[in-house]
Formats: sequence, structure tokens, C-alpha cells
Amino acid sequence: MLKKIAILGSSGSIGTNTLDIVEQFPDRFEVVGLAVQQNIFKLEEQIRKFHPKVVSVADETQVNELRTRCADVAVEILSGEAGAVAVATHPDVDLVMSAIVGFAGLVPTYEAILAKKQIALANKETLVVAGELIMREIEAQGARLLPVDSEHNAIFQSLQGHRREDIAKIWLTCSGGPFRLYSREQLEHVTAQDALRHPTWFMGQKITIDSASLMNKGLEVIEAHWLFGVGYSDIWVVIHPQSVIHSMVEYRDGSLIAQLGAPDMRIPIAYAMAHPERLDIDVPKLDVTAVGNMSFDEPDWDKFPCLRYAFEAGKIGGTMPAVLNAANEIAVEAFLQERIAFLDLSRIIHDVMEAHDVKAMSSLDVAIEADRWARKYARICIDKIGGKSVTIEATLDVPGMTLPQPEN
Repeated sequence: MLKKIAILGSSGSIGTNTLDIVEQFPDRFEVVGLAVQQNIFKLEEQIRKFHPKVVSVADETQVNELRTRCADVAVEILSGEAGAVAVATHPDVDLVMSAIVGFAGLVPTYEAILAKKQIALANKETLVVAGELIMREIEAQGARLLPVDSEHNAIFQSLQGHRREDIAKIWLTCSGGPFRLYSREQLEHVTAQDALRHPTWFMGQKITIDSASLMNKGLEVIEAHWLFGVGYSDIWVVIHPQSVIHSMVEYRDGSLIAQLGAPDMRIPIAYAMAHPERLDIDVPKLDVTAVGNMSFDEPDWDKFPCLRYAFEAGKIGGTMPAVLNAANEIAVEAFLQERIAFLDLSRIIHDVMEAHDVKAMSSLDVAIEADRWARKYARICIDKIGGKSVTIEATLDVPGMTLPQPEN
């Protein structure tokens, strides 16, 4: 049966790998919709190759240029958040690949769930920011959520044929990033270019920086909590530099079930797209005889405090994970712009979390306001680091969400 898909974030790593699977199996998948943030040149190429019915560009300033470039193509071109929602909820779509990086993926994914679409989730921030709301709607709508992140997809595979009540703990593996062996003193001098040199995976800039700080693993901890209904005390992170074991499930009888494979995102993408089938995809196969030794270490919680802050935010709950995520997104942006140092990432996140007055996650509006508050406060913290004078806005729309003056 032909499965019709929409891809949110089609110009990114997950999006382009998804289209590679479509290209390998044209008799299995048809592209109905595509959405990007701003890369209209990549989107034009995809429009001409895959012939979607509707596309969207988040950056509304570039829509007219795309329409001019694609004037000879029969495609509906939309813009902004509403455009991404229209792509995700198009009546012809069966499966939505949610791969927009960051908070921007939340609303289109949420609306796709309300439209009863099957969701292949690569946007971890959706569950980090509003996991309680998302999982509630998944159940209410009878929608289906399939994890695409290599770690969560590995857990999903390792759970097949086993009872959830038999889970003792979940082990999330982590390469350790490019700074695994660095000292605290060395981390004071690393640059964005240093952080972008991931040892095993090829990913977008934001996720690569998150991997360097271990925030990516922290966000995945929160995501795993919601996906698999496991308490934070039963989610363990282990450093596995070879990136061969993508994650493991430990059962109460002592058995450990792991999923292994080459570090190629097309494997979990294809599994989510075709589940419960497995596709004979054209990817490098893992030769276990060539792997050699595999090593495992505990993370250094002091050297990489972002991981600890993610656990803390998840345990606190409410709006705190949304605040953690927003502060991190703004801090990573500033680091890539060379406005702050690498170690400032965790300091900014800590200060924003410390200043936040936690609210119950009662609606999507509360999540959006918490995100907006945290972004404003994070920018104030960044300006303080840069020595700029700052203006404090007293309140936002949610009662109790204020912007206190950061301490010097």
C-alpha cells in the first residue's frame, strides 16, 4: 500500500535522508507535502524531484522568491507556522515526518496529532516542551507516534515482543561528543568549529553543539520518559564512543536487549516509515568483526552539567523542561555566533532555570508562553555576559512569569 507522507524540515539531515528512502522505494511512499525553515533553494530542488502538492517556508520573506522560481510547477506554496500546519494536516497525508529542529516543530506536530496523523518523531523538542499534552492527545486521538531518534528507535526495537511492565531500566547510549576527553580547563577555550566536529554522526549544527555539551542526551532523557513511560530514576546514560549500540533495555530478570547498527540515520528513519516491516535499504551494514572493542563509561556530570540540568528539569516537570529547551536554543545560537564561550551554555541555562516560576503544563498556550519568557531571559543573560545594558520587561501573559534582573 502506498503511504503518503509530509516532511517537516525537509532540507535538514533527517528530511533529506527521508527523501532518500522515498527515492529508493517509490512504490511504497509518495511525498504530499514539504516544509522548511528558510532553505528555498533546497526546497525548489525537492519540489522538482518529488512533485509535492503543498510546501511551506517558515521565513515569510522568501516565499515570493520561491513562487517566482517555481512558477512553472503545479504546487501550492505557503508560509509561516500556518503553512507548516497546513502541510502537516493535509487530508491526503498518512504519515508526518516531524524533523524541524527545535521548538518550531511543536505546533505543526501537535496539529498533526489532532488531525489523527501517524507521526514519525525526530523533533525531540515536541516531547521535551509539552510531553504531557502530546501523549494525552496521542491517546485521545488514537494517533500513533513512532520514534526516529536513533536512541529512541533502538529502545522501541528492543521492546518488541516484551512486556513494558518487565522493564527495569533504559540505557541511553551517547558517543560523548568531540570533547569527551577534554579537561575543564581545555573546555574554556574551545570554539564553535571545534564543537561541530562530531566524531561519529553527521548532523545539523544545533544538534551537533547539543551533542558536544551533552544537552542532546539530556533532551533525549526527557523524551524517553514520555515515549516509554519510564521514571527518570530508571533512565541511565552511558558513554559509548563507538556509537555501535544505539541504546538498550534492561529487564527485571537481568537481560539486556540492545539494538546495534552502523551510525546511519536512514536505518531508524526507514524502520519508522515502514513499521512493522523492515526495508532492504541501501546503507552500509555493520561488520561486527571490524568493530573491535566496545567501551562504556559514565558521563562526567561536573564537566557537562547540561545533562544534569535536563534530568532536574524533567523531574520538576510543568513548564521547566520548556524553559530548559528555550534557554538552550538561545544559548546555542549565541555560541555559534561566537558571542559566548562554550562553558557559558550551561551557565545561561542554569540562570534561566533558577529564575523561572514553574507553572503546570495545562495547555499549549502555557508551553508557548514559557518558551517566550525563557528566550527573553536567556537573551538578557547573554547581553550581561557581553557587557551590554539590558531592559527588563516586567511580565508576560502567564501570571507569575516575570523577568527578574540577573545577578552580576
